[in-house]
Amino acid sequence: MNSVIRPKNVAILIYEYVEILDFAGPYEVFLVGSNRGHDFSVYTVAEEKRPVHALGNLSINPTYSIHNCPTPDILIIPGGWGSRKEMHNRNLTNWINEKSNEAELVLSVCTGALLLAKANLLEGLRLTTNQNALNELKEVAPTSAVIVENARYIDNGKIILSAGVSAGIDMSLYVVEKLLGNERAIQAANLMEYDWKM
Repeated sequence: MNSVIRPKNVAILIYEYVEILDFAGPYEVFLVGSNRGHDFSVYTVAEEKRPVHALGNLSINPTYSIHNCPTPDILIIPGGWGSRKEMHNRNLTNWINEKSNEAELVLSVCTGALLLAKANLLEGLRLTTNQNALNELKEVAPTSAVIVENARYIDNGKIILSAGVSAGIDMSLYVVEKLLGNERAIQAANLMEYDWKM
């Protein structure tokens, strides 16, 4: 009897004043790269299950709250202006820390790295973020971490960080490649008509 392999859960955290492309870019990549839902189940999660207002007042309805979210195999933490406030939200940083123990991969886009720092996940790692937020990351990163400038994304094994905004798309395509092969990642980039910076 053949065992059915379930799609990997890809949970994307959203919060007030999250950067739109930081979460929507990776969402699109994992959706398009999922082989019509066979390989990835992509969903949003917020602190509470009520509308979240991204930058520009875009209203998003999260699929789950942190209280009922399925266990993520891949956890994505986007950035945005709201990350400066949410990095001090112990409910979120504790949840990120807890879920990172269960996840196969933890990804950050842009200033999502600030939340990973406050969730105590960056000890001894190589880090990057939006080029305009490197000093902010230096202030909260552990002294054992090394901040790398001008990197599109950095793979530390379990934890992968990307630079700002559109770099999250490149990182997500890289992860699709890492998990499912180069052909799948190229196919996803082509379907999106996206010039992938590999």
